[in-house]
Amino acid sequence: MTPPDRSGLEAALSAEVDGEVRFDAGSRGAYATDGSNYRQVPLGVVVPRTVEAGARAVSVCARFGAPVLSRGGGTSLAGQSTNTAVVIDWSKYCTGVLSVDPERRTCVVEPGIVLDELNRQLARHKLQFGPKPSTHTHCALGGMIGNNSCGASAQAYGKTVDNVRRLEILTYDGQRAWVGPTPPDERARIIAGGGRLAEIYAGLDRIATEYLADIRRGYPKIPRRVSGYNLDSLLPENGFDVAKALVGSEGTLVTVLRAELDLVPVPPYQSLLVLGYDDICAAADDVPHLLEHCSPSQLEALDGRMAQLMREEGAYLDSLDNLPEGDSWLMVLYSGDSQEDVDAQAHALLRAIGRGEKDANVAFSDDPEREQKMLKAREAGLGVTARPPDDRETWEGWEDSAVPPERLGDYLRDLKDLFAEFDYDHPSLYGHFGQGCVHTRIPFGLKTAEGVAGFRRFVERAADLVASYGGSLSGEHGDGQSRGELLTRMFGERLVTAFGELKALFDPGNRMNPGKVVHPNPVDGQLRLGPTWRPATPETHFGYPEDDHSFNRAVMRCVGIGNCRGHSGGVMCPSYRATMEEEHSTRGRARLLFEMLDGHADSAVKDGWRSTAVRDALDLCLACKGCKSDCPTGVDMATLKAEFMSHHYAGRPRPMAHYSMGWLPLWARLSRTAPLLVNSALRAPGLASLGKRLAGIDEARPAPVFAARSFLQWWRAGEREEPDPADPRTVVLWPDTFSSYFHPSIAISAVRVLEDAGFRVAVPSKPVCCGLTWISTGQLPTAKRVLRHTLDVLRPYLDAGTPVIGLEPSCTAVFRADAPELMPGDQDVARLAARTRTFAEQLVHHAPDGWRPPQLARQATVQTHCHQHAIMKFDADRELMRRAHLDAEVLDEGCCGLAGNFGFERGHHEVSMAVAELGVLPAVRGAAPDSLVLADGFSCRTQIEQGGTGRRALHLAEVLALALDGNLPSDHPERLADRPAEPSRAARWATTASLAALSLGAVAGLRHLRR
Repeated sequence: MTPPDRSGLEAALSAEVDGEVRFDAGSRGAYATDGSNYRQVPLGVVVPRTVEAGARAVSVCARFGAPVLSRGGGTSLAGQSTNTAVVIDWSKYCTGVLSVDPERRTCVVEPGIVLDELNRQLARHKLQFGPKPSTHTHCALGGMIGNNSCGASAQAYGKTVDNVRRLEILTYDGQRAWVGPTPPDERARIIAGGGRLAEIYAGLDRIATEYLADIRRGYPKIPRRVSGYNLDSLLPENGFDVAKALVGSEGTLVTVLRAELDLVPVPPYQSLLVLGYDDICAAADDVPHLLEHCSPSQLEALDGRMAQLMREEGAYLDSLDNLPEGDSWLMVLYSGDSQEDVDAQAHALLRAIGRGEKDANVAFSDDPEREQKMLKAREAGLGVTARPPDDRETWEGWEDSAVPPERLGDYLRDLKDLFAEFDYDHPSLYGHFGQGCVHTRIPFGLKTAEGVAGFRRFVERAADLVASYGGSLSGEHGDGQSRGELLTRMFGERLVTAFGELKALFDPGNRMNPGKVVHPNPVDGQLRLGPTWRPATPETHFGYPEDDHSFNRAVMRCVGIGNCRGHSGGVMCPSYRATMEEEHSTRGRARLLFEMLDGHADSAVKDGWRSTAVRDALDLCLACKGCKSDCPTGVDMATLKAEFMSHHYAGRPRPMAHYSMGWLPLWARLSRTAPLLVNSALRAPGLASLGKRLAGIDEARPAPVFAARSFLQWWRAGEREEPDPADPRTVVLWPDTFSSYFHPSIAISAVRVLEDAGFRVAVPSKPVCCGLTWISTGQLPTAKRVLRHTLDVLRPYLDAGTPVIGLEPSCTAVFRADAPELMPGDQDVARLAARTRTFAEQLVHHAPDGWRPPQLARQATVQTHCHQHAIMKFDADRELMRRAHLDAEVLDEGCCGLAGNFGFERGHHEVSMAVAELGVLPAVRGAAPDSLVLADGFSCRTQIEQGGTGRRALHLAEVLALALDGNLPSDHPERLADRPAEPSRAARWATTASLAALSLGAVAGLRHLRR
């Protein structure tokens, strides 16, 4: 078909659709792939503000003959969310819950609402939507309907198709209707009415009648048949349900505008039974036996290979420690109306299978928190197996086959034999074993012709294998491009012909997500990599030691899981949460960096490091490093951003904020000449505004106040004796810029507490810096020079193995993570990384046995710095607070939004505050007046103070030092902390007046000289 007129299409969409219309390279690159092996650059992207606007977009596309692809969370693993089409992203605005009927247990929703958000809104009715895939934090209901999603809870509640009551649909040619179960008299009425709807229903009636015997005979009778169109929903015994027939059609037939869903009660009580087995096949063999004796809510499996990968990656260790003996496990979850009931179910099963709760291969829990940790470990399978520590990349492609549960063990043995035949090592096998669904990721060779040919041969053989077991190619993720070409092997020619007739009935022009399911693209076509992928291999500043020293491999850590699109919990990704933009998620940025490598002839980004599209996407990255820890595959977008900016601005002027904020350590040292005057100038009427404009600082952001006396000035005035670096009691207190020049009371407090604990404190005698601000602004050559100077100053301590104690988390994280990546071959950097500790780590793990922190007996609201969350973790801080009798509520509200230089830079203030208002600032405002507010990060403290909370946050060192003096005041205890005072109004105006006088004098002098 002739390609549509792109410029005319873009103009028409912009003129006629109430939404954001984007045909730029950045948007197209961000949507070029999903969670699958496939990649197709879209024509453009439309983000409709209303459902009606989305329907209008389809109408405009139809006028131009442009293909259409509806998209929600974009997590599809079979390629159904990528196409050379106009992508309609429903997830930003079309997120409404239009009605809830608690009595009928139904609700009506728009297609973009995320499952967890829907269930959050339903919680007050004690209801939920039953199916819960592992992507529940970010998958959209429209996508769940498109894919017929399931998840672990399908054991109890069935697939999405089993929970959809009605759909409001739109065909490509403009027919719009609500559809659902349609009895014969209703069908007759619709057909008699004539028109396009009558044509559709008559066609459905004909297909159901003509292929009746084929459908009854050819559809596997298993819990997890997701492959193919749901023609079985049109059978008379199934109520001729058109809505259910369209579920799982992957956007190839209609556009879903709204959905009426069935809901289920939220079970108030749960218990979890974990059974250990010698291997995963033995576990699978036992599934039918277990199901004979119980009806669990979930029956999940985890194999020893996944447990091994988790241990190697240091992930979910608490959950692994709770597993019973064995090399594979079945997790049996019970739900009910009382704890006694669910516990009794678990114990009844143990009696039936001849095991006891005290057996070494049995673990039982009725603690909800512990259960959720265990289940999250299973839920994390995709991410854990995507990038194993042995660096053998694994891929989807045969990741969700399903067979009858009673045949599962034999199927797994044959599948493992097939792995061995193709030399695919031993992929992890796990999944929803109670319904016969198996998840895995396989080390296909998708970069060479030989590897791709092997991939094709394997999936063909695997398709024949699963069909021989009476199973389904897909038990959860759908067909898309991964399995569309293989459907004949499962259903036979005649049923696949029926699929084609259904497609032709709804979409005769093949414009709805073409190339998926019906008339599919080849299973080895349009690969994200493939034998013709030839990416650039640029020289870099960072060494990427965990990615085989390859920037490309670091970029390719992103496999599209989409956890960065979650709305709550953890840190990742604050800019997405504030903007709801794919381009401003970790995944969207990784996609653009992938396109920047220009590995394909149609790469959306062609200008490499100079790309403005990539620069704009990275501009709102807060460099919080949340993705480094929260992303299942460990994407480190902060490092990738710094790398990009270093090359992007090489040899040309940078934004002014890179000079003002990037060189902050230098300006802070220069402020010592006249700190009070500097503070007055930074707040002087007129002068401050002019200075912000020149420095690239946002007008709305107040400048922080410099201390009248820095920590280093205080330290030198004390004339302390320099301790011996080799003394085991000696520690180096790192004098970071923020704790030295802005909040010196923190460093002073740390000295006092460390000395109270018996340590001898040393402070570098010469100016030093970790290079943080140069790294975060992408001035990497300068950062290396700064680090080399610092290493020279610290060398006596490095040689002696003296611990270096960091107070500012972002600076500590530089020594622990950024510096080793920036200078991977430097042994002094390695020594510094190994000896750098947080304040809490030193006191918890290395203080003398007899030392105890002062007792506070106080509640505290605690904000963890993002870099600490990502790099150092917070365990030691929690323990130190526990020992100090602090009842700490450690917030799980994400980033504070200031993020170093980010929140100060012009154009970032709105996003910075939006991020803060998502959780941190409301939580601080809700803190009791007598409680403490703790934040070790300077950015966090500044945001809390400037965010209208009425509170001032303290560093843990300050709190402990204040406690050494006795009890803290009952109201706003932070008022005891020493903070620099803002200059008076008179001082600010005097500075302005002085400058004005100097300016007038200069002008008068010039005039005099001209005479």
